Amino acid sequence: MLKKRDLHDAPALFQLMIHPEVFPFVRHKAYSSDEFYFLTKSTMEAEENGELISRTIIDEYHQPIGTINLFDIEDGKGFLATWIGQPYFGKGYNKIAKDHFFDELFFTHEIEAVFIKIRKTNTRSMKAILKLPFVSLGNILFPEQFERINKDSLDSPIYELFVITNEQYMIHRELMDTVNDGEAVV
Repeated sequence: MLKKRDLHDAPALFQLMIHPEVFPFVRHKAYSSDEFYFLTKSTMEAEENGELISRTIIDEYHQPIGTINLFDIEDGKGFLATWIGQPYFGKGYNKIAKDHFFDELFFTHEIEAVFIKIRKTNTRSMKAILKLPFVSLGNILFPEQFERINKDSLDSPIYELFVITNEQYMIHRELMDTVNDGEAVV
């Protein structure tokens, strides 16, 4: 479940973000509650300007548990960044959040491609991305993006690049809708 970013969620999200199993993998880090509040306000303003799309991930009690974002939107393509608080690891929130977010990105905002940059040492994120049936390895499909994210380490790349295209996602959704309607898929 997702909702638009709200300054009232900043204190709870900050406490979740600073956990040592979460903080190293957060794209935009804040080192104090005030700094996180300012970062949230800046994020909300950037969304109003069409620079990014950001949502708060909430649990079944509507409590904030993380964020999911599409940054650096350019020519209908952007980079996904998501984090969930440590107490919520392994409970399925990440998948639900991504399903809702991808629906919004591809159906409402007509995004063409979502890039996912994952540090090779981030095993939790690597396992999560490989569970998505509609993701492709972007290192070869988008070499210019791969080089950009590894510009300081091309000899020994730090990041893997994955991509979800609008087309891949639409095919996946059609297939899932067909399966859910009880039709056989051959």
